[in-house]
Amino acid sequence: MLFLKISVLLFYIILFGSCSETKVTDVDLSSSSSFEEVLYLSSEDLVPVLESSSSVYENNSSLEQPHFSSSETSLNLSSSELQIHLSSSSSIESLSSSVFIPNISSSSFHFISSSSFNPVYKPGDYILGADISKFQEYESRGVHFYDTDNQQKSIFQILKNHGINYIRLKTFVDPSAMYGYAASGCGETSTEPFGDKSHIMAYAKKVKEEGFGFLLDIHYSDNWADPGKQIIPERWRSVNSIDTLSDSVYAYTYDLLSSLKSIGALPDMVQVGNEITNGLLRNVPTSKTNCWGEPSSAASSVVSGELSSQPGNFSKLIKAGIKAVHDVDSRIKTVLHIENAIDHGSWWLSVVIDQQKINFDILAFSAYTAYGHGIASEWKSFINTQSSKYPNLQFLIAEYNGGISASTWTSGKTKEINLMLKETPKAIGSFYWEPALYGAWGGAAFEWRDNNLYAIPSAFSEFDELLPNLDLQRHLPPMPSKNPPKSKGLF
Repeated sequence: MLFLKISVLLFYIILFGSCSETKVTDVDLSSSSSFEEVLYLSSEDLVPVLESSSSVYENNSSLEQPHFSSSETSLNLSSSELQIHLSSSSSIESLSSSVFIPNISSSSFHFISSSSFNPVYKPGDYILGADISKFQEYESRGVHFYDTDNQQKSIFQILKNHGINYIRLKTFVDPSAMYGYAASGCGETSTEPFGDKSHIMAYAKKVKEEGFGFLLDIHYSDNWADPGKQIIPERWRSVNSIDTLSDSVYAYTYDLLSSLKSIGALPDMVQVGNEITNGLLRNVPTSKTNCWGEPSSAASSVVSGELSSQPGNFSKLIKAGIKAVHDVDSRIKTVLHIENAIDHGSWWLSVVIDQQKINFDILAFSAYTAYGHGIASEWKSFINTQSSKYPNLQFLIAEYNGGISASTWTSGKTKEINLMLKETPKAIGSFYWEPALYGAWGGAAFEWRDNNLYAIPSAFSEFDELLPNLDLQRHLPPMPSKNPPKSKGLF
């Protein structure tokens, strides 16, 4: 009798969505379930989410999609498909405030247990992003984060509170290798190899579960890859042919993305290389190379991916990475990233697109005024000029700080940059680089107090003020419900 009542209740809830919150989880019919993995979704978001069925089923291609649209809200269910086994911790009250959307072709219910059901970023939104790769490291050291209201929160909730909707994370091939980012003796990074595959998987999963868009920045090195050096990873340094090195790039990229896909953390965009203005995989370390990968020497021309001297090699390496991305999922946008669009962008695009015939989706560039990369009006002119020449290309600022001088916060620059991009056709957004760091590129948006990081109100107020102009909103945490009323008339 209890089973019949529960089945009837579920049937009514599914048909009419008669609840203020929706709990989405996995229910295994073969064993008891406690419904402890929960995700809340407002009722008005239910229809558009289900219409976007690819986000629900991307990690299980065998699943059938439910019949659900804005004009037809019915699900064809048999009584056997509504069977669930309740654990002792489940209750009628918890069921009455939940909607469970079944997979009608399987012996168990399957639901995506991430907030892609209630995303912070939705396709077509302006990208107001941040690169927070270092924050995983801070968390491991017991650092706590405080919002502008001086309340402790996760870094993800702080960013949501100020309208940031996209996260960029960097990854290295083997940062614990000799001359790697986390090699023995390299300061705060020596305890764990942050940026390696296992760490990036763990943090990427959090990013996706929190509902952010996700850009994965692949450095194709054991250390920082940038205009000054692009050091071949230790595991590939014995390779003596460009074809073998290209195969290595493909295999590494495919494995990394497949692993992310297997845990529901597939990136929406992938950077094939970091600041590859003059190529990638073009240097090797020396006996004097330090924890930052400096100095380095030129790799053999046989395998070097230096664009100016070996454009054919560069092309093979980049095409291998792009192919791996698309072989994992063709919907992922591919990004190529240079560091100074004003000085090098026109030449770079002519070589890469016109001569080497490399097809990619988005040109990203670093935009640090303090480094001499230009100012907002120059970046706007560059995007407009190049988008008229390459109409299928989109543009993204992959890194900016806004500071116009070293270690200082320049008021108004964050706002200026993003307003410029919003009004520029073909520009899709920006990423504020490492908001807790400061240096030659500018100031920080967080300040240290003992072992904790506090959001600086003057910095984050610029994001708050931007949101109406960007058609974005703050994503404040939901208010806890107080004793929702029980359903009546069914029992």
